[in-house]
Amino acid sequence: MRRWGHFVYRRRKAVLAASLACFVLSIVGLLTGGQPINAGNYDVESVRAANLEGAQLPSTTGSSFTMILTNARSTFGEPAFENAVNAAVAPLRSDSRVSALATPYTASPATVPLMVSTDKHSVLVQVGVRLDFAEARSQYGDIRGEVRSSSLSITATGNVPLAYDFDTYLASDLRRSEVVSLPLALILLVIVFTTGVAALLCLGVGVFAVLGGVGAALALAHAIDVSTYAVNVVTLVGLGIAIDYSLFIVTRFREELASGNSVEDALGTTMATAGRAIMFSGLTVAIGLSGLLFYTGTALVSMGVAGAIVVAVSVLYAVTLLPSLLAILGPRINSIRVPILQPKPFGEGAWHRLATWVMRRPWTVLIPTVAILLVAGSPFLDLQLANSDVNQLPASAEARRGADLLQAQFPQVGQNTIAVVVDFQHGGPTSPANIAAAYQLAQRLSALKGVTGVRSYVTVDPTFTVSSYQSLYAQPRTSMPVAVQSLLTNLTGSSIAVLDVANPYFVTSDQAHNLVRDIRSIDSVPGTTVQVTGDTAFDIDLVNYMIDHTPLAIGFVLITTLVVLTILLRSLVLPFKAVLMNALSLSAAFGALVWIFDQGHLSSFLGFTPGPLDPTIPVLLFCVIFGLSMDYEVFLLTRMQEAWIRTGDNRTAVADGLERSGRLVTGAAAIMACVFLAFALASVVTIKSIGVGMAVAVIVDASLVRALVVPAAMRLLGTANWWAPRWLRRRDPLPQEIAPAA
Repeated sequence: MRRWGHFVYRRRKAVLAASLACFVLSIVGLLTGGQPINAGNYDVESVRAANLEGAQLPSTTGSSFTMILTNARSTFGEPAFENAVNAAVAPLRSDSRVSALATPYTASPATVPLMVSTDKHSVLVQVGVRLDFAEARSQYGDIRGEVRSSSLSITATGNVPLAYDFDTYLASDLRRSEVVSLPLALILLVIVFTTGVAALLCLGVGVFAVLGGVGAALALAHAIDVSTYAVNVVTLVGLGIAIDYSLFIVTRFREELASGNSVEDALGTTMATAGRAIMFSGLTVAIGLSGLLFYTGTALVSMGVAGAIVVAVSVLYAVTLLPSLLAILGPRINSIRVPILQPKPFGEGAWHRLATWVMRRPWTVLIPTVAILLVAGSPFLDLQLANSDVNQLPASAEARRGADLLQAQFPQVGQNTIAVVVDFQHGGPTSPANIAAAYQLAQRLSALKGVTGVRSYVTVDPTFTVSSYQSLYAQPRTSMPVAVQSLLTNLTGSSIAVLDVANPYFVTSDQAHNLVRDIRSIDSVPGTTVQVTGDTAFDIDLVNYMIDHTPLAIGFVLITTLVVLTILLRSLVLPFKAVLMNALSLSAAFGALVWIFDQGHLSSFLGFTPGPLDPTIPVLLFCVIFGLSMDYEVFLLTRMQEAWIRTGDNRTAVADGLERSGRLVTGAAAIMACVFLAFALASVVTIKSIGVGMAVAVIVDASLVRALVVPAAMRLLGTANWWAPRWLRRRDPLPQEIAPAA
């Protein structure tokens, strides 16, 4: 790294040009990138059953949506109401993108009651579009805008409006967070550096890194499914990480210049110390994010890949673009002085006094602080998990209002449906033996507690027996009643039949969960394979999938991090201490997450509907926070390591390292916390919870953990901190290679 610093100085214009070429590639990725999409294809029963449905049944929910048209003064059946509905949807009839349009005035008599609300002031209009889901989502706004009425209130819901609203609010959240976080970050950088040029330089590198990460993520969307949340995660992580790395590089460069070194030597030493730490820090953050790769088939994989890319881009710019600009600027990095309180001379600062105070009474500091952190994390013991639903959107979102209205006014349509997919091992669904098997299963399902009805091809008429259905389906399909033909088309395939089990329970409720478990516990019908899918089944399976894969992900992250830190710090004790310190930060963050979002404290202040956490959130937070917390640990311990190599005294090393990095780590944490808290203003609960969780973790980590727990623990461990076998210490730098900065 020292040789690299000298190379960058001598070839600064070439390195700068190469960095700018990378930036141009980022812009190309932004302009030509693919469309993010939330897709899941992990190996669980509900997904396998849904794949069977998708392969053999016509699509019924993909590119379609539902509109609810309401008139508070007139009711269904009145001519004025009918005229208003027909006038409102008339533009859709001439839209070439619309493949189907069903209203209560065009539907079959059997369907009409399902399309009229209980108070008859609202009706449903089903709209099908001849576009694939991704295209329908992008064009939905234009299609929805065609439906207008002066006498009707119109609300749309369904998969397409839901996806459209998520896209709209996520984009809005991203813009809002950038508008809030960038000015705050600049102000804090000015406070830390007391110079305008250094502050602008760090902020510029952060923006470059984010654009590079987002461009790479969108380009990646051409090859794999990239989650719609990935862009927000990239911005969230990239902005904080890149600014922090720039902060550490610029600060060390200014220290070296202040000690009398030439620009070239200052850059060489900066790369050998802060640059080396950044390389390892980036590796530890990437290791944390790589834990997401263990959740194959979920949106977490793309978040992990995109997050690792933005970390790599941040490191790349921190060791190429930034040092090349430092080489060009030289002492001018201190230009545009801001009259802010200057730090005191080395050895007299508050951080040195704090470290000395803590090391005089380590047990007195350590025990209460750890106890406070553990108590703060205790709400996590009451964690409840459930799959994301429409409540992730704000109450004002149209798709959410439509879903609530559908549930309240159209109970037969808005109620929860559990799909039971019967895969016949021999023959098709209408063979006599398979009709008997399906009929037997339908009767068992109907008898379960909470089931309000079973819709299938063997429950057409409650008076029919098995033989009645066998006779019915022995006829040519064209001779069957239209309603029966429709059921066969929509609920049977070449080898499967779907039995829709209706129930009044909320999708993520305990009653719905218990009903799915009851269905799955039914004895298998001979000659069939029965699988359960639907929103409630997805909810159960996703939670179990995350729980089953988490131990392996955590184990990989911990072991790999320990190896990397051992190589960096040349100690067998400090890596384990670092992991324990991170566990304390994670404890407080997880406790706050449950206390706020699950239990509902501060819900009115932050503007969200409390409820169980999405099972991906704790996993995502662990992987991201673990890496970010290790980020500060690396910078703190590397400065202590320098002092230890120079002096051989543990107390001096701890006090020296904390003084040299304490103010810097606090400033970096403040910047990162501002970035994260800007995302806490998001409308989508998932992004809001991630922002709050990360902000809490960073604040706790930089204050209580790094300022109090770390020096106290290192004082108690003494020289054991730095113990390592001879083979590991053989490449320690000589003391003169790391000269103290003034």
